[in-house]
Amino acid sequence: MRILSGVQPSGKLHIGNYFGAIRQFVAQQREPINECYYFIADLHAMTTIHEGAVLRDYSRMVATDFLALGLDPARSVLYRQSDVPEVTELAWMLSTVTPMGLLQRGHSYKDKTSKGIVATHGLFAYPVLMAADILIVRSDRVPVGRDQKQHLEMTRDIAGAFNQTYGEGLLRIPEAMILAETAVVPGIDGQKMSKSYGNTLEIFAPEGELKKRVMSIVTDSTPVAEPKPTKGNTLYALLKLFTPPAEWPATKRLFTEGGTGYGDLKKRLLGLVLETFGPARRRREELLSDPGHVERVLADGRERAMKVIDHVMTDCRRACGLR
Repeated sequence: MRILSGVQPSGKLHIGNYFGAIRQFVAQQREPINECYYFIADLHAMTTIHEGAVLRDYSRMVATDFLALGLDPARSVLYRQSDVPEVTELAWMLSTVTPMGLLQRGHSYKDKTSKGIVATHGLFAYPVLMAADILIVRSDRVPVGRDQKQHLEMTRDIAGAFNQTYGEGLLRIPEAMILAETAVVPGIDGQKMSKSYGNTLEIFAPEGELKKRVMSIVTDSTPVAEPKPTKGNTLYALLKLFTPPAEWPATKRLFTEGGTGYGDLKKRLLGLVLETFGPARRRREELLSDPGHVERVLADGRERAMKVIDHVMTDCRRACGLR
């Protein structure tokens, strides 16, 4: 079973990226039946980043962080989206069969423009490029957050329209993989954690900076002695993500029985975050000392991905009359 997903290098990786995607990447590569393809979506990041040096640094850093968090290049194919220009070629082919109405219904586009992000063609056509990413390696499954589920449904619609136009079976119709319990990770302000909102907890932030962010998590004014609300409580939700299952009942009682202040609960969360990502933080330091290693991994990943991509593009070009 071929699995594909990716992460935009539009900022530093945060715990929402980990629980929503990267943790799945690492788990999926351990299954012998899986063939895993993961990419750095730098072309997508161009909708928000317009400084070349910044995008290059972010792309390299995300690749480094993927490896530090456990992505194994011996088990997975890791590549940079822009290293495969065939992706944009396929995106154009797909755009010729994609109805405007389909893109106009995009929740992500409407959400981002409502928050002041400029309504560019790139932002509007994002689902078409995403479809090309997925379809170009003939993916069977795509791990996505719940907020990306609609984009995967769009990919299925676009692939279906392409196959209907140019020949059944040209493009494989993928299915979504979603972990419902961690589909949406809250940010420090209670909204969905996102670089766009500036509400993230970065995995590899210096300890002092991470502590400052954790201590700034928005909470209510419930007195220390009183039970704390759990529904809609960002701190409660984050602690549940990091607390080992066997220890969760005791942690939950700190909320429901009262007697523990939010400050102490935040310190508990900080300790769990540092403990969870301690090995990855150390591995990252090792990788940063040898940046050439990361570039070699990406180059090798591109070559391995092209073994599939060449076949897909040959079939699509021939069907469209481009060869």
